[in-house]
Amino acid sequence: MTPLARALRDGDRRALARAITLVESGRSDHREAAQALLAELGTEKQALRIALSGTPGVGKSTFIEALGLHLTSLGNRVAVLAVDPSSARSGGSILGDKTRMEQLSRDPRAFIRPSPSQSQLGGVARRTREAIALCEAAGFDVVLIETVGVGQSETIAAQMSDVFALLLAPAGGDELQGVKRGIMEMADIILVNKADGDLRAQAIRTQADYAGALRLLRKRPQDPEGFPKALCVSAATGDGLTEAWSEITDLARWRRENGIWEATRARQAEYWFAEELKAEMMALLTRDPVLAERLDELRAQVAQGDLSPGAAAREALAPLLTGQ
Repeated sequence: MTPLARALRDGDRRALARAITLVESGRSDHREAAQALLAELGTEKQALRIALSGTPGVGKSTFIEALGLHLTSLGNRVAVLAVDPSSARSGGSILGDKTRMEQLSRDPRAFIRPSPSQSQLGGVARRTREAIALCEAAGFDVVLIETVGVGQSETIAAQMSDVFALLLAPAGGDELQGVKRGIMEMADIILVNKADGDLRAQAIRTQADYAGALRLLRKRPQDPEGFPKALCVSAATGDGLTEAWSEITDLARWRRENGIWEATRARQAEYWFAEELKAEMMALLTRDPVLAERLDELRAQVAQGDLSPGAAAREALAPLLTGQ
């Protein structure tokens, strides 16, 4: 076993940080080294993967810190993979999650890794799934994936998690209309945050609105009776955290016992195989100078309206299909 893999297996957080930097790199030699590392580590450990999305200002980071501290107090090792919006100019991000999660970042049983989303849609970074695998290999019991923010594309986070939680703020009917059906159908549990002080009554009403909306959705085969469900929580006071965690673990246990867990992870692996295939094919087209030049020509013809996007795509792939 390589020194990096051995250190990571031993739970060295600096080794984990180095390994995630390696898998996030776009250099071809780093990609090869990253794949070799992942193959060496294997998939023995399976942490509970929880994706958390939410509307802007709902307090995702505050909630994750409160939940993370609650989980570490129970003896769990918790990894937080926080995806930040990227700069369109530099591709980087502010990466302020360690600042916002000050207490959790000092907890020896926790690990926080901010990553820029770059051009990846879906509220996650392109290599988030590989980072999750590294956290599992390092022995973490729970991996919390904080997405960029709520939206239709956020549903991709459900393709790398065991439980998908949607965090919302107390609000009225406008908020209910603002959350699209797509993400509502993907959510396993809806948590109405800020259920404290003057907002508590409003939070309870909002929770009732969402509970009613969830009853209108068709029951999914991967859900036990009563799921998906809506609950009230307060990251500020900690109210509802114990109940929310109990519901999440009950759901995960039911899915394990009924074969849903493994079947879901198998489907997710197939999904990411297809995504990687698309990405590698695009990389192949742009790496070859001749193919890249032809790609630019086709792109110009599409922009001018001389060629349809579908026809241009088939023409671009023709050299790969014919081997010429």
